[in-house]
Amino acid sequence: MGKIIFYEDKNFQGRSYECNSDSTDLHSHFSRCNSIRVENGNWMVYERANQEGHQYFLKRGEYPDYKHWMGLNDTISSCRIIPQHRGVFRIRIYEREEFRGHTMEFKEDCPKVFEEFNSEDINSCNVLEGHWIFYELPNYRGRQYYLRPGEYRRYTEWGAVSPKVGSFRRIQDIY
Repeated sequence: MGKIIFYEDKNFQGRSYECNSDSTDLHSHFSRCNSIRVENGNWMVYERANQEGHQYFLKRGEYPDYKHWMGLNDTISSCRIIPQHRGVFRIRIYEREEFRGHTMEFKEDCPKVFEEFNSEDINSCNVLEGHWIFYELPNYRGRQYYLRPGEYRRYTEWGAVSPKVGSFRRIQDIY
């Protein structure tokens, strides 16, 4: 069971809302979000309702202002708890849409996609086991995209605006 607390003001001040499950619309609980405390679990928080817009991965810890979770502003409108996964992690990435072109399978984090895959364009992927995060830039920086187990036939299916992926990692923190 996860637990996340959203605060309207920086440094855990102002009105707060405690959540322990997925929420598609947080607007009725707070108007802005300037700090977050994750007491348990791994979470994705989203800029827009229905788990859309910019995504931010948060693990157990304190985030005293939105810059600490690499947020662009004080807008958080939905959240999702990431299920715990124990065991093997496997992801298969493809150069082109519909699982075509050059392909590679990974079981470990990849800090620099270009060095491993000879391209930063990943147009489709298959998450075989575990939960993963794609990052727009190398070394786990830039926009983030949460991938659950399943098939992603084109990059827009994981919410990206381009196929550029600079790095990716497994979500393996145990709460």
